Amino acid sequence: MLNEERRRLILEILHREGRVLVGALAKQFRTSQVTIRKDLDILQTHGRVHRTHGGALPVRESALEDLSLREKEKLYRKEKLQIAAAAARMVKEGQVVILDSGTTTSAIALALRRFKNLTIITNAVNIAAELSGSSLEVILVGGTLRKNSFSLVGPIAEETLRRLNADILFLGVDGFDVHHGLSTPNLLEAKVNRAMMDIARVAVAVCDSSKFGRRSLSSIAPLSAVHHVITDRGIPKADLAALKKTGIQVTLV
Repeated sequence: MLNEERRRLILEILHREGRVLVGALAKQFRTSQVTIRKDLDILQTHGRVHRTHGGALPVRESALEDLSLREKEKLYRKEKLQIAAAAARMVKEGQVVILDSGTTTSAIALALRRFKNLTIITNAVNIAAELSGSSLEVILVGGTLRKNSFSLVGPIAEETLRRLNADILFLGVDGFDVHHGLSTPNLLEAKVNRAMMDIARVAVAVCDSSKFGRRSLSSIAPLSAVHHVITDRGIPKADLAALKKTGIQVTLV
C-alpha cells in the first residue's frame, strides 16, 4: 500500500470513528507503530489531524464550531454508552437529577429509564420526549429552542432553573481544559449550564476523551465548580494527573 493511500484511509477512519489509535492502525494496516506515528505526524503538519498521546483526533476548525446533535451522535458511541452506565450507577432512587442537552446525556437518560422514582430536570426536548413513556417525573424548562441541539435556552430557562434544587447534575461539554475549565460554543447554552451548576449539590462533567485540551467560545465554569468527571481511558495522562491533583474524583470507563 502506498503511503498516501494509507494516510487517506486513516483520515476516513478518523472521520467515521472520531479518533484513531496508533496500535490499532498498525494492526489494521499490518505495519509498524513507528510508520503510523510518522503518518500521523505528517497529517498533523498538513493540518489534517490533531495528534494526541497514542493516536489522533479530528481537527476542530475554530472555537465557534457547533456540531448538530445528529453529527455528534456518530462520534464515540461506545464510550458514551459506557459513560452513561457509570453515571447511572451514581444515581439513587428518589433523587432529583439534572440532564444537560447533548448526546452523552441522552445516553444517560436511556440508562436512567430502569429507575422507578426519579425526577429529571432537563432543557433538552429530545431527552424529555425519550423519558415521556417512563415512570419518571420529567420537568422540562421553558425557553427558546436551539434547533441545532434540541435544547431550550434563554432567560426563561434560567429563571425556571433558579426556582429548583437538584441532587446531581450530569453536564456534557464541548471543551474541557484543565487550566481554563469547561466551555461550549453557544453563549446562551453556557448561561443555562451555569444555572444548572448553581442549583445542583453535585456537578458531574460527562465527556469522552476527545473534549480534553479543547477550549470553545463560551466559558461555562472553572474546574473548581466540578466535583466528579466521568470519561474514557483515552484521556491524556497529563490531564488525568491534573484532575486528580485538584481533588476531583475521576471515573474512567
